[in-house]
Amino acid sequence: MIKYNKENISLAKTLRKNMTPWERKLWYGFLRNYSVRFQRQKAIGNYIVDFYCAKARLVIELDGGGHYTAKQLEKDEFRTKELEDMNLTVLRICNLDIDRNFNGACEFIDLEVKKSLPQSALLTAPSSEGAQG
Repeated sequence: MIKYNKENISLAKTLRKNMTPWERKLWYGFLRNYSVRFQRQKAIGNYIVDFYCAKARLVIELDGGGHYTAKQLEKDEFRTKELEDMNLTVLRICNLDIDRNFNGACEFIDLEVKKSLPQSALLTAPSSEGAQG
């Protein structure tokens, strides 16, 4: 089990109730019914990540326009490094990709999950239904 800052739990619950349109689309259109369990707004370390798959040790972060300023890029790079130091893989997906290439984004996630899982888990996991959208 990955350690987390208990002070983030209340905020994580609030964020789950107030997902962005892109988080909502990815959750309800793909991740919620994906063959391997994902959690949304998961507290990990001192962070709350958008989506987390424990079996694949995979974090998905959706990045809107505010993530592309020099200051935010530096913060995101530091955050990604800290999560990777916990032996997690971090996927950063632009909100525009959720809008304009939803199926491609879902295929990318699916490939990364399959890459991360042991082969035995792939044999027992039912295939994903594919993305809606």
